Amino acid sequence: MRDVLTTRGQAFVAAGITLALCGLGLGFVDITRVGVLLVALPLVAAFLARRQHAALQVERHLVPPRVSVDEPATVTVSVENAGERRSPLLLVEERLDYVLGDRPRFLLGAMQPGEGRQVDYAIRSHLRGRHRLGPLAVQLRDAFGLTTRFAEVGGYDEVVVLPRVEPLAGGRLAGQGLGQEGETPHMVALHGEDDQSIREYRDGDDLRRIHWPATARTGDLMVRQEDRPARRRAVLLLDPRVAAHRGSGAGSSFEWAVTAVASVLVHLAEAGFAVHLVSSESTRDGAVEVVPDTDAALDLLAEARTGGDGELDLLVHAAHVPASQGGLVVAVLADRDEEAVRQVASLRQPGSTGLAVVLDTATFGDRDAGSASRADPGSPGDDATAYADMLRIAGWHAVTVPAGQRVAGVWQALTARGVAAR
Repeated sequence: MRDVLTTRGQAFVAAGITLALCGLGLGFVDITRVGVLLVALPLVAAFLARRQHAALQVERHLVPPRVSVDEPATVTVSVENAGERRSPLLLVEERLDYVLGDRPRFLLGAMQPGEGRQVDYAIRSHLRGRHRLGPLAVQLRDAFGLTTRFAEVGGYDEVVVLPRVEPLAGGRLAGQGLGQEGETPHMVALHGEDDQSIREYRDGDDLRRIHWPATARTGDLMVRQEDRPARRRAVLLLDPRVAAHRGSGAGSSFEWAVTAVASVLVHLAEAGFAVHLVSSESTRDGAVEVVPDTDAALDLLAEARTGGDGELDLLVHAAHVPASQGGLVVAVLADRDEEAVRQVASLRQPGSTGLAVVLDTATFGDRDAGSASRADPGSPGDDATAYADMLRIAGWHAVTVPAGQRVAGVWQALTARGVAAR
Protein backbone atom coordinates (compact mmCIF):
# COMPACT_ATOMS: atom_id res chain seq x y z
CA MET A 1 0.00 0.00 0.00
CA ARG A 2 1.49 3.35 -1.01
CA ASP A 3 0.44 6.98 -1.52
CA VAL A 4 1.50 8.95 -4.59
CA LEU A 5 0.99 12.59 -5.46
CA THR A 6 -0.87 13.11 -8.71
CA THR A 7 0.31 15.64 -11.28
CA ARG A 8 -2.11 18.11 -9.76
CA GLY A 9 -0.78 17.42 -6.29
CA GLN A 10 2.81 17.85 -7.43
CA ALA A 11 1.87 21.16 -9.06
CA PHE A 12 0.27 22.32 -5.79
CA VAL A 13 3.40 21.46 -3.82
CA ALA A 14 5.74 23.10 -6.34
CA ALA A 15 3.62 26.23 -6.52
CA GLY A 16 3.27 26.34 -2.74
CA ILE A 17 7.00 26.09 -2.13
CA THR A 18 7.68 28.76 -4.75
CA LEU A 19 5.12 31.17 -3.27
CA ALA A 20 6.30 30.54 0.27
CA LEU A 21 9.92 31.28 -0.64
CA CYS A 22 8.93 34.38 -2.61
CA GLY A 23 6.76 35.59 0.24
CA LEU A 24 9.54 35.13 2.75
CA GLY A 25 12.08 36.80 0.48
CA LEU A 26 9.89 39.77 -0.38
CA GLY A 27 8.36 40.07 3.05
CA PHE A 28 4.77 39.45 1.93
CA VAL A 29 3.09 37.45 4.68
CA ASP A 30 -0.10 36.79 2.70
CA ILE A 31 1.84 35.24 -0.18
CA THR A 32 3.70 33.07 2.32
CA ARG A 33 0.42 31.90 3.82
CA VAL A 34 -0.97 31.00 0.39
CA GLY A 35 2.20 29.02 -0.33
CA VAL A 36 1.94 27.12 2.96
CA LEU A 37 -1.72 26.40 2.23
CA LEU A 38 -0.90 24.99 -1.20
CA VAL A 39 1.75 22.70 0.32
CA ALA A 40 -0.56 21.61 3.14
CA LEU A 41 -3.51 20.71 0.90
CA PRO A 42 -1.92 17.56 -0.63
CA LEU A 43 -0.76 16.45 2.82
CA VAL A 44 -4.26 16.84 4.25
CA ALA A 45 -5.74 15.08 1.22
CA ALA A 46 -3.33 12.16 1.70
CA PHE A 47 -4.31 11.91 5.37
CA LEU A 48 -8.01 11.89 4.51
CA ALA A 49 -7.44 9.31 1.77
CA ARG A 50 -5.85 6.97 4.31
CA ARG A 51 -9.11 6.98 6.25
CA GLN A 52 -10.93 5.67 3.18
CA HIS A 53 -10.11 2.05 3.86
CA ALA A 54 -11.55 -0.32 1.25
CA ALA A 55 -12.25 -3.64 2.98
CA LEU A 56 -13.00 -5.82 -0.03
CA GLN A 57 -13.56 -9.54 -0.31
CA VAL A 58 -12.57 -11.00 -3.69
CA GLU A 59 -13.51 -14.31 -5.29
CA ARG A 60 -12.80 -15.64 -8.78
CA HIS A 61 -14.59 -18.21 -10.89
CA LEU A 62 -13.15 -19.66 -14.11
CA VAL A 63 -15.30 -20.99 -16.97
CA PRO A 64 -14.43 -23.56 -18.17
CA PRO A 65 -12.55 -24.76 -15.07
CA ARG A 66 -9.89 -26.52 -17.20
CA VAL A 67 -8.33 -24.77 -20.18
CA SER A 68 -5.82 -25.82 -22.81
CA VAL A 69 -3.31 -23.81 -24.81
CA ASP A 70 -5.00 -21.16 -27.01
CA GLU A 71 -8.40 -22.00 -25.52
CA PRO A 72 -10.38 -18.93 -24.34
CA ALA A 73 -11.80 -18.79 -20.85
CA THR A 74 -13.85 -16.31 -18.86
CA VAL A 75 -12.91 -15.16 -15.37
CA THR A 76 -15.68 -13.78 -13.17
CA VAL A 77 -14.39 -11.56 -10.36
CA SER A 78 -16.81 -11.05 -7.47
CA VAL A 79 -15.99 -8.10 -5.20
CA GLU A 80 -17.92 -7.51 -1.97
CA ASN A 81 -17.66 -4.63 0.49
CA ALA A 82 -16.78 -6.44 3.71
CA GLY A 83 -16.32 -3.23 5.69
CA GLU A 84 -18.73 -1.30 7.88
CA ARG A 85 -18.71 1.88 5.80
CA ARG A 86 -19.64 2.76 2.27
CA SER A 87 -16.77 2.17 -0.13
CA PRO A 88 -15.63 4.97 -2.45
CA LEU A 89 -15.44 4.85 -6.23
CA LEU A 90 -12.56 2.54 -7.10
CA LEU A 91 -10.36 2.13 -10.16
CA VAL A 92 -9.30 -1.52 -10.19
CA GLU A 93 -6.74 -3.46 -12.20
CA GLU A 94 -6.54 -7.25 -12.16
CA ARG A 95 -2.92 -8.34 -11.85
CA LEU A 96 -2.30 -11.44 -13.93
CA ASP A 97 0.57 -13.10 -15.76
CA TYR A 98 1.11 -11.43 -19.11
CA VAL A 99 0.88 -14.73 -21.01
CA LEU A 100 -2.84 -14.69 -20.17
CA GLY A 101 -3.46 -11.41 -21.99
CA ASP A 102 -3.81 -7.73 -21.15
CA ARG A 103 -4.49 -6.78 -17.56
CA PRO A 104 -8.13 -5.67 -17.36
CA ARG A 105 -9.09 -2.37 -15.73
CA PHE A 106 -12.55 -1.44 -14.55
CA LEU A 107 -14.41 0.97 -12.30
CA LEU A 108 -16.21 -0.22 -9.20
CA GLY A 109 -18.99 2.07 -8.06
CA ALA A 110 -19.58 2.89 -4.43
CA MET A 111 -20.89 -0.10 -2.46
CA GLN A 112 -22.81 -0.24 0.78
CA PRO A 113 -21.65 -2.73 3.45
CA GLY A 114 -22.38 -6.25 2.23
CA GLU A 115 -23.04 -5.11 -1.32
CA GLY A 116 -21.10 -6.68 -4.18
CA ARG A 117 -20.18 -6.29 -7.83
CA GLN A 118 -19.24 -8.77 -10.55
CA VAL A 119 -16.88 -8.18 -13.45
CA ASP A 120 -16.04 -10.59 -16.29
CA TYR A 121 -12.95 -10.64 -18.47
CA ALA A 122 -11.43 -13.09 -20.94
CA ILE A 123 -8.07 -14.83 -20.84
CA ARG A 124 -6.17 -16.94 -23.35
CA SER A 125 -2.67 -18.36 -23.07
CA HIS A 126 -0.36 -19.62 -25.80
CA LEU A 127 1.88 -21.21 -23.14
CA ARG A 128 0.97 -24.13 -20.92
CA GLY A 129 1.76 -24.05 -17.21
CA ARG A 130 0.48 -22.68 -13.93
CA HIS A 131 -0.34 -18.97 -14.13
CA ARG A 132 -1.54 -16.44 -11.56
CA LEU A 133 -4.77 -14.48 -11.47
CA GLY A 134 -4.70 -11.55 -9.05
CA PRO A 135 -4.43 -9.86 -6.71
CA LEU A 136 -6.58 -6.82 -7.44
CA ALA A 137 -4.71 -3.53 -7.57
CA VAL A 138 -7.05 -0.84 -6.23
CA GLN A 139 -6.52 2.86 -6.90
CA LEU A 140 -8.10 5.41 -4.52
CA ARG A 141 -8.18 9.15 -5.17
CA ASP A 142 -9.08 11.93 -2.80
CA ALA A 143 -11.92 14.30 -3.61
CA PHE A 144 -9.53 16.98 -4.93
CA GLY A 145 -7.50 14.64 -7.12
CA LEU A 146 -4.26 15.55 -5.35
CA THR A 147 -3.17 12.09 -4.16
CA THR A 148 -3.59 8.53 -5.33
CA ARG A 149 -3.44 5.56 -3.02
CA PHE A 150 -2.51 2.14 -4.41
CA ALA A 151 -3.34 -1.06 -2.56
CA GLU A 152 -3.56 -4.76 -3.35
CA VAL A 153 -6.65 -6.51 -2.04
CA GLY A 154 -7.56 -10.15 -1.99
CA GLY A 155 -5.23 -13.01 -2.72
CA TYR A 156 -4.43 -14.67 -6.00
CA ASP A 157 -5.76 -17.73 -7.76
CA GLU A 158 -4.03 -20.03 -10.20
CA VAL A 159 -5.14 -21.32 -13.56
CA VAL A 160 -3.51 -24.43 -14.98
CA VAL A 161 -3.18 -24.22 -18.75
CA LEU A 162 -3.03 -27.76 -20.11
CA PRO A 163 -0.95 -28.75 -23.13
CA ARG A 164 -2.67 -28.86 -26.49
CA VAL A 165 -4.24 -32.25 -27.24
CA GLU A 166 -4.65 -33.20 -30.89
CA PRO A 167 -7.22 -35.87 -31.82
CA LEU A 168 -5.41 -38.93 -33.14
CA ALA A 169 -6.39 -41.73 -35.47
CA GLY A 170 -4.37 -44.55 -36.96
CA GLY A 171 -3.91 -48.28 -36.66
CA ARG A 172 -5.92 -50.12 -34.06
CA LEU A 173 -3.50 -50.83 -31.21
CA ALA A 174 -4.64 -54.30 -30.37
CA GLY A 175 -3.49 -57.88 -30.56
CA GLN A 176 -0.34 -59.65 -29.48
CA GLY A 177 2.12 -58.36 -26.94
CA LEU A 178 0.19 -55.48 -25.48
CA GLY A 179 0.06 -56.77 -21.92
CA GLN A 180 -2.56 -56.38 -19.22
CA GLU A 181 -2.81 -54.21 -16.15
CA GLY A 182 -2.70 -55.94 -12.77
CA GLU A 183 -1.28 -59.13 -11.28
CA THR A 184 -3.56 -61.69 -12.91
CA PRO A 185 -3.29 -61.67 -16.74
CA HIS A 186 -6.54 -61.61 -18.71
CA MET A 187 -8.54 -61.33 -15.47
CA VAL A 188 -8.32 -57.66 -14.57
CA ALA A 189 -11.31 -55.38 -14.76
CA LEU A 190 -11.25 -51.86 -16.08
CA HIS A 191 -11.15 -50.60 -12.50
CA GLY A 192 -8.23 -52.78 -11.55
CA GLU A 193 -10.04 -55.42 -9.47
CA ASP A 194 -9.27 -59.07 -10.10
CA ASP A 195 -12.06 -61.05 -11.72
CA GLN A 196 -12.67 -64.66 -10.74
CA SER A 197 -14.28 -66.82 -13.41
CA ILE A 198 -15.81 -68.97 -10.62
CA ARG A 199 -16.81 -67.72 -7.17
CA GLU A 200 -19.01 -68.65 -4.22
CA TYR A 201 -22.77 -68.27 -4.48
CA ARG A 202 -24.27 -65.07 -3.07
CA ASP A 203 -27.88 -64.30 -2.25
CA GLY A 204 -29.62 -63.03 -5.36
CA ASP A 205 -27.34 -64.79 -7.86
CA ASP A 206 -29.04 -66.36 -10.86
CA LEU A 207 -29.40 -70.10 -10.19
CA ARG A 208 -28.75 -70.76 -13.86
CA ARG A 209 -25.15 -69.63 -13.31
CA ILE A 210 -24.37 -72.36 -10.76
CA HIS A 211 -21.24 -74.27 -11.78
CA TRP A 212 -22.04 -77.84 -10.73
CA PRO A 213 -18.58 -79.41 -11.20
CA ALA A 214 -17.00 -76.76 -8.98
CA THR A 215 -19.85 -77.12 -6.48
CA ALA A 216 -19.25 -80.87 -6.28
CA ARG A 217 -15.52 -80.37 -5.88
CA THR A 218 -15.70 -77.74 -3.11
CA GLY A 219 -18.89 -78.76 -1.36
CA ASP A 220 -20.20 -75.17 -1.57
CA LEU A 221 -22.43 -73.59 -4.17
CA MET A 222 -20.23 -71.98 -6.84
CA VAL A 223 -21.38 -69.72 -9.68
CA ARG A 224 -19.85 -68.63 -12.97
CA GLN A 225 -18.83 -65.00 -13.23
CA GLU A 226 -18.41 -63.43 -16.62
CA ASP A 227 -14.97 -61.98 -17.08
CA ARG A 228 -14.83 -58.29 -17.72
CA PRO A 229 -12.45 -57.06 -20.40
CA ALA A 230 -8.85 -56.79 -19.32
CA ARG A 231 -7.11 -53.45 -19.49
CA ARG A 232 -4.01 -53.18 -21.62
CA ARG A 233 -0.88 -51.42 -20.45
CA ALA A 234 1.07 -48.62 -22.15
CA VAL A 235 4.24 -46.88 -20.98
CA LEU A 236 4.69 -43.31 -22.25
CA LEU A 237 8.16 -41.72 -21.96
CA LEU A 238 8.97 -37.99 -22.34
CA ASP A 239 12.59 -36.93 -22.95
CA PRO A 240 13.25 -33.90 -20.68
CA ARG A 241 16.94 -33.16 -21.42
CA VAL A 242 17.39 -29.42 -21.79
CA ALA A 243 20.66 -29.81 -23.72
CA ALA A 244 18.99 -32.13 -26.23
CA HIS A 245 16.10 -29.85 -27.16
CA ARG A 246 16.18 -26.73 -29.30
CA GLY A 247 14.10 -23.59 -29.60
CA SER A 248 12.17 -21.61 -27.03
CA GLY A 249 8.57 -20.96 -26.16
CA ALA A 250 5.71 -22.60 -28.00
CA GLY A 251 7.88 -23.38 -31.04
CA SER A 252 10.51 -25.40 -29.19
CA SER A 253 11.11 -29.10 -29.68
CA PHE A 254 10.28 -29.76 -26.02
CA GLU A 255 6.86 -28.14 -26.36
CA TRP A 256 6.20 -30.29 -29.43
CA ALA A 257 7.19 -33.34 -27.39
CA VAL A 258 4.84 -32.38 -24.55
CA THR A 259 1.98 -31.89 -27.02
CA ALA A 260 2.72 -35.27 -28.58
CA VAL A 261 2.83 -37.07 -25.23
CA ALA A 262 -0.43 -35.41 -24.10
CA SER A 263 -2.18 -36.33 -27.36
CA VAL A 264 -1.00 -39.95 -27.28
CA LEU A 265 -1.90 -40.25 -23.60
CA VAL A 266 -5.49 -39.16 -24.17
CA HIS A 267 -5.77 -41.33 -27.29
CA LEU A 268 -4.54 -44.47 -25.53
CA ALA A 269 -6.67 -43.84 -22.44
CA GLU A 270 -9.76 -43.53 -24.62
CA ALA A 271 -8.75 -46.80 -26.32
CA GLY A 272 -8.84 -48.58 -22.96
CA PHE A 273 -5.15 -48.58 -22.06
CA ALA A 274 -3.81 -48.13 -18.55
CA VAL A 275 -1.19 -45.50 -19.33
CA HIS A 276 1.95 -45.17 -17.19
CA LEU A 277 3.31 -41.66 -17.75
CA VAL A 278 7.09 -41.51 -17.28
CA SER A 279 8.25 -37.92 -16.92
CA SER A 280 10.22 -35.90 -14.38
CA GLU A 281 6.96 -34.84 -12.75
CA SER A 282 5.52 -38.36 -12.43
CA THR A 283 8.67 -40.04 -11.10
CA ARG A 284 9.72 -39.99 -7.45
CA ASP A 285 12.68 -41.76 -5.84
CA GLY A 286 13.37 -43.77 -8.96
CA ALA A 287 9.83 -45.12 -9.30
CA VAL A 288 6.93 -44.18 -11.54
CA GLU A 289 4.05 -42.86 -9.45
CA VAL A 290 0.57 -44.05 -10.25
CA VAL A 291 -1.42 -41.28 -11.92
CA PRO A 292 -5.11 -41.82 -11.08
CA ASP A 293 -6.66 -40.56 -14.31
CA THR A 294 -6.11 -38.69 -17.55
CA ASP A 295 -6.89 -35.30 -16.02
CA ALA A 296 -4.21 -35.78 -13.37
CA ALA A 297 -1.70 -36.82 -16.04
CA LEU A 298 -2.47 -33.71 -18.11
CA ASP A 299 -2.00 -31.58 -15.00
CA LEU A 300 1.49 -33.05 -14.62
CA LEU A 301 2.29 -32.40 -18.27
CA ALA A 302 1.07 -28.82 -17.89
CA GLU A 303 3.98 -28.26 -15.51
CA ALA A 304 6.55 -30.37 -17.37
CA ARG A 305 10.01 -28.80 -17.34
CA THR A 306 13.34 -29.66 -18.89
CA GLY A 307 16.14 -31.13 -16.76
CA GLY A 308 19.76 -32.21 -16.87
CA ASP A 309 21.38 -34.79 -19.11
CA GLY A 310 21.11 -37.46 -16.41
CA GLU A 311 17.35 -37.01 -16.15
CA LEU A 312 16.58 -39.35 -19.05
CA ASP A 313 18.73 -42.10 -17.53
CA LEU A 314 16.68 -41.92 -14.32
CA LEU A 315 13.42 -42.03 -16.25
CA VAL A 316 14.49 -45.03 -18.33
CA HIS A 317 15.51 -46.86 -15.17
CA ALA A 318 12.12 -46.11 -13.59
CA ALA A 319 10.27 -47.11 -16.78
CA HIS A 320 11.81 -50.60 -16.77
CA VAL A 321 9.44 -51.72 -13.99
CA PRO A 322 6.12 -51.12 -15.81
CA ALA A 323 7.66 -51.93 -19.21
CA SER A 324 9.02 -55.28 -17.99
CA GLN A 325 5.47 -56.58 -17.60
CA GLY A 326 4.85 -56.26 -21.31
CA GLY A 327 2.64 -53.88 -23.19
CA LEU A 328 2.98 -50.92 -25.49
CA VAL A 329 5.95 -48.56 -25.04
CA VAL A 330 5.85 -45.10 -26.62
CA ALA A 331 8.86 -42.77 -26.42
CA VAL A 332 9.23 -39.18 -27.64
CA LEU A 333 12.96 -38.42 -27.87
CA ALA A 334 15.37 -35.72 -28.97
CA ASP A 335 18.13 -36.70 -31.39
CA ARG A 336 21.07 -36.52 -29.00
CA ASP A 337 23.31 -39.08 -27.26
CA GLU A 338 23.56 -42.51 -28.84
CA GLU A 339 23.90 -44.24 -25.46
CA ALA A 340 20.63 -42.71 -24.24
CA VAL A 341 18.86 -44.04 -27.33
CA ARG A 342 20.26 -47.51 -26.64
CA GLN A 343 18.89 -47.38 -23.11
CA VAL A 344 15.47 -46.38 -24.38
CA ALA A 345 15.60 -49.21 -26.92
CA SER A 346 16.02 -51.70 -24.06
CA LEU A 347 12.56 -50.83 -22.70
CA ARG A 348 10.77 -52.86 -25.35
CA GLN A 349 10.27 -56.44 -24.17
CA PRO A 350 10.25 -59.42 -26.56
CA GLY A 351 6.79 -59.80 -28.05
CA SER A 352 5.70 -56.27 -27.09
CA THR A 353 5.36 -53.18 -29.27
CA GLY A 354 7.62 -50.13 -29.17
CA LEU A 355 6.77 -46.83 -30.88
CA ALA A 356 9.35 -44.04 -31.03
CA VAL A 357 9.21 -40.45 -32.22
CA VAL A 358 12.69 -39.01 -32.78
CA LEU A 359 12.68 -35.22 -33.04
CA ASP A 360 14.99 -33.60 -35.56
CA THR A 361 15.80 -30.81 -33.13
CA ALA A 362 18.02 -28.88 -35.58
CA THR A 363 14.86 -27.76 -37.39
CA PHE A 364 13.26 -26.27 -34.28
CA GLY A 365 13.77 -22.76 -32.99
CA ASP A 366 14.24 -19.43 -34.72
CA ARG A 367 14.26 -20.11 -38.45
CA ASP A 368 15.32 -16.51 -39.17
CA ALA A 369 18.52 -16.88 -37.17
CA GLY A 370 19.71 -19.51 -39.61
CA SER A 371 22.24 -20.93 -37.16
CA ALA A 372 20.31 -23.97 -36.06
CA SER A 373 18.05 -24.61 -39.02
CA ARG A 374 18.83 -26.42 -42.22
CA ALA A 375 17.89 -25.18 -45.66
CA ASP A 376 15.37 -27.98 -46.04
CA PRO A 377 13.47 -28.40 -42.74
CA GLY A 378 11.23 -31.04 -44.26
CA SER A 379 13.99 -33.65 -44.59
CA PRO A 380 15.21 -35.53 -41.51
CA GLY A 381 18.67 -34.80 -40.14
CA ASP A 382 21.47 -37.36 -40.07
CA ASP A 383 21.37 -37.78 -36.29
CA ALA A 384 17.61 -38.23 -36.16
CA THR A 385 17.71 -40.77 -38.98
CA ALA A 386 20.58 -42.69 -37.38
CA TYR A 387 18.85 -42.91 -34.00
CA ALA A 388 15.56 -43.95 -35.60
CA ASP A 389 17.44 -46.71 -37.44
CA MET A 390 18.96 -47.88 -34.15
CA LEU A 391 15.51 -48.20 -32.65
CA ARG A 392 14.18 -50.05 -35.69
CA ILE A 393 17.03 -52.55 -35.45
CA ALA A 394 16.00 -53.10 -31.81
CA GLY A 395 12.48 -53.96 -32.96
CA TRP A 396 10.82 -50.57 -32.56
CA HIS A 397 8.61 -48.71 -35.01
CA ALA A 398 10.27 -45.29 -35.29
CA VAL A 399 9.74 -42.08 -37.25
CA THR A 400 11.77 -38.88 -37.45
CA VAL A 401 9.96 -35.58 -37.03
CA PRO A 402 11.19 -32.15 -38.21
CA ALA A 403 9.61 -28.90 -37.07
CA GLY A 404 6.22 -27.99 -38.47
CA GLN A 405 4.71 -31.48 -38.38
CA ARG A 406 1.32 -32.15 -36.81
CA VAL A 407 1.15 -34.78 -34.09
CA ALA A 408 -1.86 -36.40 -35.76
CA GLY A 409 0.04 -36.93 -39.00
CA VAL A 410 3.08 -38.33 -37.21
CA TRP A 411 0.93 -40.77 -35.23
CA GLN A 412 -0.86 -41.85 -38.40
CA ALA A 413 2.48 -42.62 -40.07
CA LEU A 414 3.85 -44.35 -36.99
CA THR A 415 0.88 -46.64 -36.37
CA ALA A 416 0.62 -47.50 -40.07
CA ARG A 417 3.97 -49.26 -39.91
CA GLY A 418 2.79 -52.65 -38.86
CA VAL A 419 1.23 -51.71 -35.55
CA ALA A 420 -2.36 -52.50 -36.47
CA ALA A 421 -3.96 -55.62 -35.08
CA ARG A 422 -2.18 -58.70 -36.27
